[in-house]
Amino acid sequence: MWSGFSGDKDIDKLEKVQRRFTKRLPALKHYTYFQRLNRLDLESLELRRLRQDLIFTYKLVFGLIDLNVHDFFRCSFEKVRHGHGYKLFLPTCHSSTRFNFFAHRVLRIWNVLPHDTNFSSLAGFKRSLNTNILQKFLKVYFN
Repeated sequence: MWSGFSGDKDIDKLEKVQRRFTKRLPALKHYTYFQRLNRLDLESLELRRLRQDLIFTYKLVFGLIDLNVHDFFRCSFEKVRHGHGYKLFLPTCHSSTRFNFFAHRVLRIWNVLPHDTNFSSLAGFKRSLNTNILQKFLKVYFN
């Protein structure tokens, strides 16, 4: 289960809005939240956020946006024993202000992406981020 930043309460509130809306659809009111999402071909807000965080990190690491990756992470693009070769680390910080920052939220998940994740292109990377890989990092599991 993945959590670890104080914005969880806000994410829960937003997710509740989507839960209530989908529950009000007459044909779907007796299904679980994730069954309703599947029938509507939707993803949870938490899953969409996680996917977008990882795509933003990819763009940052590979220079597809005009930001310096070293403002967010220390990079170690060496041959590694486990996982992929694009490991990221947090710069040293003696303050707790960065704890709720984007980099803390995405770092652990980025570093444990499977070794067969496609880093050759943005489109390939997006295809690699299927729901089966990402759902283990969600607070609420799919049923």
